[in-house]
Amino acid sequence: MELALNVVLNGLTLAALYFIVAAGFSLIFGLMRTVNMAHGALYLIAGYVGYAVFEPLYDKDVWYAWYVGLAAGVAFAAVVGLVMQQVFLGWMQGQELRQALVTIGLSIIVADQLLAYFGGNPRQFFAPDAIFGSTRVPGVGGYPTFRLVQIGVAIAVGLGLWLLLNKTKLGLMIRAGVDDRQMLAACGVNVPLVSLAVFALGAGLAGLGGVIGSTAQPLSQGMDGRFLLISLVVVIVGGMGSIVGTAVGAVLIGLAEQIGQALFPTYSVILTFVIMVTVLALRPQGLMGRATP
Repeated sequence: MELALNVVLNGLTLAALYFIVAAGFSLIFGLMRTVNMAHGALYLIAGYVGYAVFEPLYDKDVWYAWYVGLAAGVAFAAVVGLVMQQVFLGWMQGQELRQALVTIGLSIIVADQLLAYFGGNPRQFFAPDAIFGSTRVPGVGGYPTFRLVQIGVAIAVGLGLWLLLNKTKLGLMIRAGVDDRQMLAACGVNVPLVSLAVFALGAGLAGLGGVIGSTAQPLSQGMDGRFLLISLVVVIVGGMGSIVGTAVGAVLIGLAEQIGQALFPTYSVILTFVIMVTVLALRPQGLMGRATP
């Protein structure tokens, strides 16, 4: 029973990280219909930039080193996202193949430049004392505090995005832009500016996931491809543009991955794709997605 609870808790903490990263992808791809295959590169950029800020402060034993690294990683990823949308993707709206090819090229360039500057050795953040150590969980015993914080951050992100999209004027404009961009522009709304705001938010969430993920596990080359693939799977399972669906998809994929590793580690990845194929076969729009009219 203790092993089963550990596996479930590990699955939920992994799902929390997947949700944070995939929520940004869902905003950009699901709501704005922009194909950003460089989403994993934003995760990688935030991790390395945050680490470059964190490391010298940590060496000096500064208590706020991790928080500064987190802010730097998120901010830098958001700025890179703004530049990508403004320079490369804004004028390609509706040209999905061109967007995919351009962002794949950008992700390759980013990965190579990060490899040239930082090298290939893994890097890792160290959580601050306030969220370090272990916390006693009933039925499990001691469990890493940071992983529990990870779940709390994911819940806060989910609630924040739901409130933004459903209870604010910006959310109303975003949802209206999904249904009819021309009509929204005719109403006097600056659609390109709204797109920039959404892209920056989605990129910032990828950056948030990059720093949090690099604290829970080492950051290394290749993580961009992994989290891009995971984001795609989560959004396909949950439904494009649905924050609730993204959360459901992340939980399913996170639990499937951990349960698979516990039962049949060599073939655990198959369970993830079985879920995706089943959803595509029975409900192509995703569990919580809207059917295309």
